[in-house]
Amino acid sequence: MLQMTDREKKLTINEIYFSIQGESTWAGLPCVFVRLTFCDLRCNYCDTEYAFYEGKKQSLGEIVEAALAYKCPLVELTGGEPLLQKNVLPLMTMLADADCTVLLETSGAHDISQVDPRVHRIMDLKTPGSGEVDRNLYGNIQHLAQRDEVKFVIGSREDYEWSRAQVFEHRLNEKCHAVLFSPIFGRIEPREIVEWILADKLPVRFQLQMHKFVWSPLERGV
Repeated sequence: MLQMTDREKKLTINEIYFSIQGESTWAGLPCVFVRLTFCDLRCNYCDTEYAFYEGKKQSLGEIVEAALAYKCPLVELTGGEPLLQKNVLPLMTMLADADCTVLLETSGAHDISQVDPRVHRIMDLKTPGSGEVDRNLYGNIQHLAQRDEVKFVIGSREDYEWSRAQVFEHRLNEKCHAVLFSPIFGRIEPREIVEWILADKLPVRFQLQMHKFVWSPLERGV
């Protein structure tokens, strides 16, 4: 029986587009986004529900060609949840082999240990306010490396205090490149989180979703 090559393997893709990176320590840079379909979490602040089911199957070769056509060295795989589809692993390797800087945005509910070590993993730890805190796969923390980032999306003082406890308990600022505190857009005043961070002198980076200030918060493909 003939074996399918990596180029022939398929993924269900929601969209591929070129924009400005809006989050993480890469914020502000031009970036190609490959948004994969499907997610098994239902965070109550989700802004990409259209990626739960919408998408079409494409071969890995087609996806790589589409991403490289933008002639941008920074590529992010996002979702949905990219790690739900096993063929995302060879896709990331193919992009890294093509000399792309590859970012992976993942919920933290799925094993990150098999991801190509050249990939920069940006991993959520879901806060109580997300409604999905019980889905955190804490075993992922041992696999974090200095190129990785951990993100907390915060909607309340409770979320902040929970996130602060995780930073200290797991020494996250020592395990990875950056710890990101981000407000749930429209649910909490960003200044509140900033003031709490400053009062506690936390070793974290505050961030806003830059793209939501450049374009409409609900606009797709940006």
